[in-house]
Amino acid sequence: MTLGTEASETGVDDAVTTSTKTTKTTSTQKSTTTAKRTNSAQVREGLTKARNGATEYVRQGTERAVNVPVGAALTAADRVNEIVEPLTSTDGRERELKSLRTRVQREINKFDRRGGTARRRATQRVRQTRNRVERELNQRRRSVETQVKENRTKAEESLKRARANVEERVSTLV
Repeated sequence: MTLGTEASETGVDDAVTTSTKTTKTTSTQKSTTTAKRTNSAQVREGLTKARNGATEYVRQGTERAVNVPVGAALTAADRVNEIVEPLTSTDGRERELKSLRTRVQREINKFDRRGGTARRRATQRVRQTRNRVERELNQRRRSVETQVKENRTKAEESLKRARANVEERVSTLV
């Protein structure tokens, strides 16, 4: 702490102590005068306090309305200075360009890795889907072929029996 700060702090402490003593002496005086005070005086005092509170609220709002844009402008100026500062000297420009190249290359590598991973996954999914569809198709084809063979065999047997019955009847008639 500096000497000036210490002096101001002790001054504040002294003022607080003095105001506390004054409050103690005036509080006994107030208690006797409060009884004598009328309601209109109390109302006026309340209105004054309300006005002072409203004034303080408006003052704070106004200060904030001024402080926010000023703070934003200062922050923007700091950021611009941070961007421009490395570009003012030749070495700084070269360092900044090298840094930018490195960052861009790093980002490109990330994109490359991510794209390659996505492509491999998509290819793998397509291959799995193709294999699954081919398996299902082969199973269905075998099932249909089996049913067709069974139906053909049944139809041929049925036809043979019918032919034999017809030939037998024809031979009995002739």
